[in-house]
Amino acid sequence: MSTKSFLQFWWTDKTRDAFLSFVPKDDLVSLRLACHDFSVRAAPALFEEIDITFRASIFTKPMRMAALGRIGHHVRTLKFNIPHSNETFLPPLLDPVTGEECSFIYDPYIKSTHDPATRLSIPTYGSWELTDMLVKQYPPLFHAAANVPSFIRFFATVPNLKHLKVSTPHQESNQRYRRDIVDYALISLRIAVEKNPLTSLDSLSLLSVHPGVVLYLNPLMGFGATPSSVRRWKQIRNLVIQMDTVTLGSPTDHLKLLHSYLGLFSTCLKTFGFRWLGLKGPCPLSLSTETELRAPSPVTACPRTSSVPLRPLKFKRLRVMEVENTVMDASQVSAFITNHRRTLRDFNFEETRLRNGDWDEALSPLTEISGSESWKEKTEEVMDVPIMLSPVDFEQEQLNKVWDDHIRSRTSRPLQGALQKAGAKGRDFLFGTEEHMRKFLRTSFSWR
Repeated sequence: MSTKSFLQFWWTDKTRDAFLSFVPKDDLVSLRLACHDFSVRAAPALFEEIDITFRASIFTKPMRMAALGRIGHHVRTLKFNIPHSNETFLPPLLDPVTGEECSFIYDPYIKSTHDPATRLSIPTYGSWELTDMLVKQYPPLFHAAANVPSFIRFFATVPNLKHLKVSTPHQESNQRYRRDIVDYALISLRIAVEKNPLTSLDSLSLLSVHPGVVLYLNPLMGFGATPSSVRRWKQIRNLVIQMDTVTLGSPTDHLKLLHSYLGLFSTCLKTFGFRWLGLKGPCPLSLSTETELRAPSPVTACPRTSSVPLRPLKFKRLRVMEVENTVMDASQVSAFITNHRRTLRDFNFEETRLRNGDWDEALSPLTEISGSESWKEKTEEVMDVPIMLSPVDFEQEQLNKVWDDHIRSRTSRPLQGALQKAGAKGRDFLFGTEEHMRKFLRTSFSWR
């Protein structure tokens, strides 16, 4: 390629950006070292998505913050990892004189730090005595997690952030009601998002998180929340949650907190995805109809927990919904479809088991909405498979011809909804090898 042709290609934004989108990140790093112009042009593609694992000095090193200030405006997706470990465990706070356990009521320090004298004249944790105990007994990672101003400064460097991902894996189930460093970091993260003008933020993904996340990220119930805290979270249009399972029969506090958290997005959410990690759990969109949550005296970890019935969730703008690994009743599925029939365009109940009823009953609102049962023809792939006495001699070309004839004879649209994947798997199977066909016929028919 001549120099003139290369410059014409390189200086055309669409062609250059399309090329850079396919270049691996390691090569983008090398490309930026070639010359200043390459460095400037490749930076948006290289820093469009960054991954951060929380550590004690992650937001306090001046050189790192200066580098973030130079590249932060390119960041569109941020993944924030705060894994649970032995380092995030917090032991009880003990009085140094009596040895008795002290109560610690956390109030986030959010005031400006522009005036060093003001900063030093105010104890970070409420009182000088309590601050001294926390400094001596808790590790530096805790103080970094509770350093709200450092989180605010960090998020100020990513003003064009569109997608925030939060991951808090590896929490043990016996630690769910014990606050640790991860929870304090989540409080600081939530406050930092609310304090910065992140006007482009519209997607939130909570990936592999523990159930307590919905308390510490809730702007209505969380620590340091203010009446204006909700405004930033009302921008969210796409929400994905993958949470450790909270099964029915266990304390219901986390399920109620989850219900309250989802209600925050009832007026703005357009796309929603949820999956329980581990055992199957109740559907988060139908918690108000669960018997255990409606009981006068539900099983709770906190004896003073309110037993006020939960209000049903209704998302006014929801268009796409997917829940996975859940246990539901057919009536719950039917009620959800009916309540969202005016906005919902695509829904998927993946790995969902019905406790009561069947799928015909669960999807019955589709008949009422369409006025007929024609939708059933679009949710099944039916195909005539010839019964052969000698499947070994059945050629792949014959199988392909049968499938092609079947496709030509169909006039309906491709299947949609929950059964679409079953049809797709069927097509993949039919286009498989002869060995697949032989196994299929052996298990489906018997002959001598």
